[in-house]
Amino acid sequence: MSQEKRSVYTPQKKQDYVAWDPHDRKLEVFLNSTYDAMIAVDEHGIISLFNCAAERLLMVKAEDMLGRPVSEVVPGTRLPLVLSSGISELNQQQTIGHLRIVTNRMPVRDSDNKIIGAVAVFRDITDIINLSGEITSIKEMKILLESIIESSQDAISVVDRNGKIILVNPAYTSLIGLSKDEVLGKSPTIDICEGESMHIKVMKTLVPVRGVPLQVGPQSKEVIVNAAPLIINGELQGSVAVVHDVSEIRQLNEELGRMKCLIRKIQSRYTFDDIVAQGSAMLNTVELARRAANTPVTVLLTGETGTGKELFAHAIHHASQRKNNLFVRVNCAALTESLLESELFGYEEGAFTGGRKGGKKGLFEEADGGSILLDEIGEISLAVQVKLLRVLQEKEIVRVGGVKPIPVQIRVIAATNRDLFLDVKRGLFREDLYYRLNIFPIAIPPLRQRLDEMPHLVDFLLKKLNQEYGRNVQSVSNEALRILSSYLWPGNIRELENVLARGMINMRFSESTMLFSHLPPLLPLAGSCDMAKISTVNTSTLAEALERAEHEAVVAALAANRGCRENTAKQLGISLRNLYYKIKKYNIASG
Repeated sequence: MSQEKRSVYTPQKKQDYVAWDPHDRKLEVFLNSTYDAMIAVDEHGIISLFNCAAERLLMVKAEDMLGRPVSEVVPGTRLPLVLSSGISELNQQQTIGHLRIVTNRMPVRDSDNKIIGAVAVFRDITDIINLSGEITSIKEMKILLESIIESSQDAISVVDRNGKIILVNPAYTSLIGLSKDEVLGKSPTIDICEGESMHIKVMKTLVPVRGVPLQVGPQSKEVIVNAAPLIINGELQGSVAVVHDVSEIRQLNEELGRMKCLIRKIQSRYTFDDIVAQGSAMLNTVELARRAANTPVTVLLTGETGTGKELFAHAIHHASQRKNNLFVRVNCAALTESLLESELFGYEEGAFTGGRKGGKKGLFEEADGGSILLDEIGEISLAVQVKLLRVLQEKEIVRVGGVKPIPVQIRVIAATNRDLFLDVKRGLFREDLYYRLNIFPIAIPPLRQRLDEMPHLVDFLLKKLNQEYGRNVQSVSNEALRILSSYLWPGNIRELENVLARGMINMRFSESTMLFSHLPPLLPLAGSCDMAKISTVNTSTLAEALERAEHEAVVAALAANRGCRENTAKQLGISLRNLYYKIKKYNIASG
């Protein structure tokens, strides 16, 4: 293009271009230098102006566009409409190919207000729209993250790169005891009573920390803090800390400890194959238990301590149609009355101080559809007996603090080493509950009545102890077996297992036969029930003879342990609570 003709024209006809004269070149430079694209047409709709920005956006050359009708070369143009209507169109969005533009279209008038053309000024807003979408997404993500932090049950605080708190959630203000206004914009040390701010530490070291104990807030609450630096694109931008209330953790640990006191398993571990039964007494007992297993009947297992009542309970559940459901074991003597009630029946929210938010299911609810073993059933209080009677009669429970009955389908297996019928006479056990439990009683014979099975019992227990201790003891000597068979075993199978375990420990690893010398001393039955003596006493009833023998056993055991009740209970194989009951029952002075 010559010096006389530029890319800005005002033609009358395509073949009759009139170039700007040199004095108007400054205006041409201005128009071609602007960022906004410009297209102008004359009153006939012929393109007379097409600047460099328009060339870039539309990817065409001005010389190919000038002098041509705008409606033919610019798709979707509205400049002809503006020419005919004389009405400006401002801030209009339009799509041209892959571009998204915003344009202003205005008529051009002469001094007589006559329309002599029209001009469109436009720019590409594709990137702006994309950026706007990204900004919207970022804003939405920010709102989402803030909502997550706000709704979190963990106490969270965030510090910026300048070491100022910029965000805390409601859980934080509730735990620490300071409001947002009191901490926002402040140093992270503002909530520390004792210890070092973990925000400052991780921002200095750039290393996360976990489980750091601190005291925070006006009430010096004990907490555990986890903190980590916030590093974005390799640069430190601040830190975040999560605070946990130690008192809540303590409560959870206490609850875990209480649950450990309940000897319970999800599934039964033993079957009838694990029960040694060679003599007629034990064979009859196992047969009774097998019959009970095939029905949903409530079973009452009775027998002295250590006879294997829990083993029978496992076997009954495993042989029943409920074997694929839960088998829950509860040691009723290991828990206080209030704790036992809440563990068995559960509680509603707010039933007592320190209870779990939302309440808690009881063991009866957890075992629904399965079986529950209530070991040492004779130790429960009369108040709990009333609620247990409802479970057996109505097949429903009511949580502590609740009023709504909850139906349960559960097999109850109770076990005791006490004479419940005698307790009923003494007013220690409800008669109606006794008859509900005693539907299918199974009395497990003590070991002294099974001495003919001693070789089989020893063989079974040795295999079990070999697995536990990593030994290879194959047998016991004839002399050792004779001694074991002549002892009356007040502690029953449990005592026999303990004696064999101690004998195994006394053996060398190379020895495979347990000798009499390996066995611990088997003392005379002082402190135990001497059945030979009982059989010769001239009494009116067997119950009285048993009571007299029990009284003598407790007195002797207390004397042997110098009045130490804990050791006495261990020697007798009964719970400490049961020992206290017997001391009171027989009015024994124990120290």
